Amino acid sequence: MYSSYISLSNIEAVKEFVTLANNYKFPINLATDKYKIDAKSIMGIFSLDLSKPLKIEVDADGVDKNKFDDFICQLKPFACKDVSGNVSSVPAANKS
Repeated sequence: MYSSYISLSNIEAVKEFVTLANNYKFPINLATDKYKIDAKSIMGIFSLDLSKPLKIEVDADGVDKNKFDDFICQLKPFACKDVSGNVSSVPAANKS
């Protein structure tokens, strides 16, 4: 299981993220402290509090490593940033 934190701060970011997520067949979820939704659902994403970082969870078991690595690389524009523009100290990505 891979997890990290992303930020979807505006409508365009949500649209871009959903388009990205729908390009991959493996399960991708977004979670907050209260909810967990399918990251491929734009309606589900808009039901979350987008003012806070979202935890992304990817079940990478049995997934082609190249496709998984490509997805992770494409997540970089959504990485959480602090007010100075640096990557925040939100817990680092992990794959277990």
